[in-house]
Amino acid sequence: MSYADELFITMCRHILDHGTSTEGEKVRPHWEDGTPAYTIKAFGVVNRYDLRKEFPAITLRRTALKSAMDEILWIYQKKSNNIHDLHSHIWDAWADENGSIGKAYGYQVGVKHAYREGMFDQMDRVLYDLKQNPYSRRIMTNLYNHHDLNEMALHPCAYSVTYNVTKEPDQEKLTLNMVLNQRSQDVLAANNWNVAQYAILLMMVAQVSDMIPGELVHVIADAHIYDRHIPIIEELITRPVHPAPKVSLNPDIRDFYDFTTQDLIVGDYVCGEQVKNIPIAI
Repeated sequence: MSYADELFITMCRHILDHGTSTEGEKVRPHWEDGTPAYTIKAFGVVNRYDLRKEFPAITLRRTALKSAMDEILWIYQKKSNNIHDLHSHIWDAWADENGSIGKAYGYQVGVKHAYREGMFDQMDRVLYDLKQNPYSRRIMTNLYNHHDLNEMALHPCAYSVTYNVTKEPDQEKLTLNMVLNQRSQDVLAANNWNVAQYAILLMMVAQVSDMIPGELVHVIADAHIYDRHIPIIEELITRPVHPAPKVSLNPDIRDFYDFTTQDLIVGDYVCGEQVKNIPIAI
């Protein structure tokens, strides 16, 4: 099976068997019919994926990898907060009449800050440091800006990325690793979506920095399964599993801002039937 399948099944089983419930408590999310959306949750879930071994896509059902990449480009390459720059509809429920989600996600990436070396936005600073000072322990992006939270349609869930470079004794090139911090995650709707898209981000940044993509460490403060998702998860984690797909990038791309979803190459992705009509709590 894909290692991502193994981690996903283990995580879901742990939440279902040992998690704590929010039923009856005051919760923010509600279902479309106005009913409170309660969860079973686990605190402090940490999963590690080694991209040198395989790409972390589950095979229990298909993860739309090009759509996941499209959203990550929307945030970190286009630095956009407008759904009209995005090809999927995952943010439609949070957008205003002009398509804006407020000062969230890509907006925060694109804000320029003054450094001793000059003015950089967050992504440009990452790319600069990986080339000029790769062993820095300060290479990161952070979308959780308390000053702007009141102008965000949704506070960032996956909010912080830390890059860390290692020198492996058997490799000529440096290895680029990533820690993804997430304050909250809807496990059914978003877990492998987030894992896959940040794995792609790690691959893209490593390629343009002339490095090897290494480990993705995913830290989730509140990993939860919504009450109406429980039967879906119970069925999903009993499905047959398959080897991980082969995922790579167009090797000719050397500039982060040149990547498009057409540069993602996916092969041998054998997976189970897609789960349709997943209710989303708002």
